[in-house]
Amino acid sequence: MTRPLSLPPVPAVGLPALQRRTSAVLVVSQILGGLGVAIGIALAPVLAAEVSGSEALSGLAPTASVLGTALLSLPLASLMTSRGRRSGLMLAYLIGALGGGLVVLATMLPSFPLLLLGMAGFGAGSLAGLQARFAAADLVGPERRGRAISTVVWATTIGSVLGPNISAPASRLFRGTPVPEAAGPFLCSAVVFLLAGLVVALALRPDPLLTARALAPEDPSGPPKRSLRAGIEAVRASPMARLALVTVTVSHTAMVSIMVMTPVDLSRHGADLQLIGLVISGHIAGMYAFSPVMGWLADRFGRLTVIGLAVGLLSCAALLAGTAGPRHGQTAAGLFVLGLGWSAGMIAGSALLTDAVPRSAQAAVQGLSDLTMSAAAGVGGATAGVIVAQWGYGPLNAIGAALLLPVAALALRRSLRGRPGAGPGAVGG
Repeated sequence: MTRPLSLPPVPAVGLPALQRRTSAVLVVSQILGGLGVAIGIALAPVLAAEVSGSEALSGLAPTASVLGTALLSLPLASLMTSRGRRSGLMLAYLIGALGGGLVVLATMLPSFPLLLLGMAGFGAGSLAGLQARFAAADLVGPERRGRAISTVVWATTIGSVLGPNISAPASRLFRGTPVPEAAGPFLCSAVVFLLAGLVVALALRPDPLLTARALAPEDPSGPPKRSLRAGIEAVRASPMARLALVTVTVSHTAMVSIMVMTPVDLSRHGADLQLIGLVISGHIAGMYAFSPVMGWLADRFGRLTVIGLAVGLLSCAALLAGTAGPRHGQTAAGLFVLGLGWSAGMIAGSALLTDAVPRSAQAAVQGLSDLTMSAAAGVGGATAGVIVAQWGYGPLNAIGAALLLPVAALALRRSLRGRPGAGPGAVGG
């Protein structure tokens, strides 16, 4: 078993400055990583249709990316447990860049299986962004953990908004070269991922996770745990951790399932591509732009309060979008609120998950969380198309709202019991 790296002790007086530096580095890498994901993923279905020769297979490209995120979650979490955040984030961005390169190669051959393999590797870029939110919380106390997580989540806004708008110019850059125009954005994504990895390699020093361990009192739960089993056992041992895991998974699954089919419903009701783009942009703004508010609320009023807010917002979004029909403004409002609900659930759930387990198991549990939410969202996104084809967009939203019932029940149960963990900074048992 690989022994954790040892670090020189960091004086407590220098900790605030180190926290600010770590947050700044993660914000920069998150902007680059979000940009890399958004540049490529926007054209993934188009590229898949071109390479496979079938529009029916176009949805497999983004699905492969989601599955890659899920499958790589635990190995990278294990690496971070033993070697720190820096090693894990660097490897994630490197795999993402390699995946982008394989996608380009697959279009030149052409080879659809290689394309799917490349998209799976490309998903590591998304995974780096997910793990960065936990890295932001390593050096802060529970009373500021929500805000630390939300700052890194907010940084994703910049890349997510800019990325789709850069895809077309990125394609034109390779006009007249052996690289197909539709694959050009993935080559640009690979370069951006490498830049993000370089930022982490050079600037994320000392490592936040290893430093936090060096500064913390000896953990009575023992040395750091790396396995899936350790993560599952830690979640099973804590009711608050179970609530947090369910919150993150359900919030993400409900959001993805509704969001992926909204363009289809808008198109059925006469919306053009420009309007669809505006609705999705509003949704992305809801997801990321207001995350600092959600982080402040989670720290000020408690994780359970914001989880309850997430349930309310996601339910309201499902009602608005599911009953909108041809009223495009109502659909846009529903998607914006859907993004807000996701933000509340993701930030409060992530903070509570870190609060609720021993430090020795945190990286393993965080990897389990990313595995669960990515896998569930992949299933939800694939199933959403079948539901809309069979029953319609309204029933899809009703099912999305029904998924929230376990979250509401668990949160209400914990609130009524008044156990620790309802407020900011408590871990709960």
